[in-house]
Amino acid sequence: MSNHVKEEALLTRLAVRHDLSRDAVKTVFDALRRSGGGMAQFNHPDFGGMAQWSPGMTMVGDMFNNGMKAKLDAVATELAAYLKDTPAADEPQQKEAASAEKSGDRWWPSDLGSPSTSGSQNAMRYAVFPEKRRLVIDEGGTISVYDTGDHRIHGVAQAQSSSATLKFTSQSGTVDLTQLKKL
Repeated sequence: MSNHVKEEALLTRLAVRHDLSRDAVKTVFDALRRSGGGMAQFNHPDFGGMAQWSPGMTMVGDMFNNGMKAKLDAVATELAAYLKDTPAADEPQQKEAASAEKSGDRWWPSDLGSPSTSGSQNAMRYAVFPEKRRLVIDEGGTISVYDTGDHRIHGVAQAQSSSATLKFTSQSGTVDLTQLKKL
């Protein structure tokens, strides 16, 4: 049985088991695949809009809905294990990157390739490129590139204050944007 057939069956099985749309499960799977299986950040109505998952951390748009969090954690944990055990060809990522370029979604420098994760809130957008050790921020149309150094960024939070600052999570804990070297 090919990986594609196994993946399709897994996505359908998880959707039925957790009473989710197949599209919601596929959205989680695609986000995990983009990050190499370590985290997922995406937007889907089945999870209340914007959602994030990494081992030990689950956030959904409806932040007090523990049932929704449990569904996301169960689905993402199983999909991450599958991705860890099943090496995938780069074909889906290449198609996605080509699609993003055609649709004009790619706003970061093209030499960085495809990000492991990207997102936006208010007038700020970010994209993380762990293999290149780069973080790109678009703040109101001004694009800045940062060197992430030894930080392997896997989570993002934006403070909802007048300063609207971004904070990142790495293997070393919380990293403030001001701690990173701007290139």
